[in-house]
This record gives sequence, structure tokens and C-alpha cells, in this order.
Amino acid sequence: MEVKNNKLQAKDLINVGIFTAIYFVIFFAGMMLGYIPIFIPLLGLVCPILCGIPFMLYLTKVKKFGMVSLTGIILGLLNVLIGAGVLVLIFGVVFGILGDLVLKAGKYQSWKCTLLGNGVFSLWIMGYVSRMFLTRTEFFTFLESNYGAEYTATLASYTPNWMFPVLFVVTFIGGILGALLGKAVLKKHFEKAGIA
Repeated sequence: MEVKNNKLQAKDLINVGIFTAIYFVIFFAGMMLGYIPIFIPLLGLVCPILCGIPFMLYLTKVKKFGMVSLTGIILGLLNVLIGAGVLVLIFGVVFGILGDLVLKAGKYQSWKCTLLGNGVFSLWIMGYVSRMFLTRTEFFTFLESNYGAEYTATLASYTPNWMFPVLFVVTFIGGILGALLGKAVLKKHFEKAGIA
């Protein structure tokens, strides 16, 4: 009986679909800030904060391993479809699973693991940002052909190579802040779900 309870059922997959869709819409809206070059390095901070409320509500419904992993995979696939490149899918898979493992370690009841889990999960966004560093020449060549030399030069000046590890930290902090915001707004839901 316990094995059956641990398997994802239809209602779990419905929750995955609904909340992943909401997350993606809010994430995509946040990404629009990228039209202003200075905001691109800050997307890892801004997007997890914006997505914090719906994702925290989602986590009150996550009680089984695999739901957050699926969300990471779907978000990665959606971004590949809109032309964000394969790195974002790889990061979605890796940090979706790692976020899920952190939540599972707290048996989906620990606030500390929920907080850390959201911080870890939010690092999937670095797959989007990583193109600026791991495929730098190709990325900026593509960017220049679409947005012009001035935009590209400005963004390049804001993102020297040493910024790469810094942005991982910034994105993790964004996830923590998003979780805190989400919990504050959804306090009653957390209490009902038994998440301390």
C-alpha cells in the first residue's frame, strides 16, 4: 500500500501541469526585463522572487518525489522550444531532481528543506544565463545579429567571466527570498499543509 501511495497519481500530475504553467508564465514575464541589458544578470534574482508565491503554493501540494523533478524538466523543455538552447534543459533536469531530493530529505514537511529546496530548484534558471559564459562567442554573435552591437556590447560589459559563479549565488538567494515571500503570503496554506 505504501509503495502505491508513493507513486505519482493523476491529481499529482494535474498539479504539476497547472503550477508549472503558472510558473512559466510568470517567469516569462520576468524575462521581459532582459530587453534592458542591465537586468539580464539580475534575472536569477528577480525571477525566483516573482515565481516565489505560486511555487510555494505548489510545494504545499508536493508530497511525493518526482513532482518538482517533472517541473524542472518541463520548464527546460518549454525554454528549449522558445529558443533558449539545450543548456536550460540540462539545468532544469539537474536542479529539478536536486530540489526534489532536498524536499524529500525533509519528508515534504520541513520548512528548512522547503526553503533550501526552492533555492536549489531556482538554479535551473542558470541554464538560461549560462549561455553567456559557456558558449560566449556564439551567444554574443547571435545576440548582435538580433539586437544590435550596442545592446550586445553593453550586456558583455555587465557580464565578465568572473560573474558566472556570482550569479549562481545570486540566483540561490533569489530562490530563498522567493520562498520567504511565498510563505509570508501563503501562511495559512503552509499551516494547513503541516509545513513548519
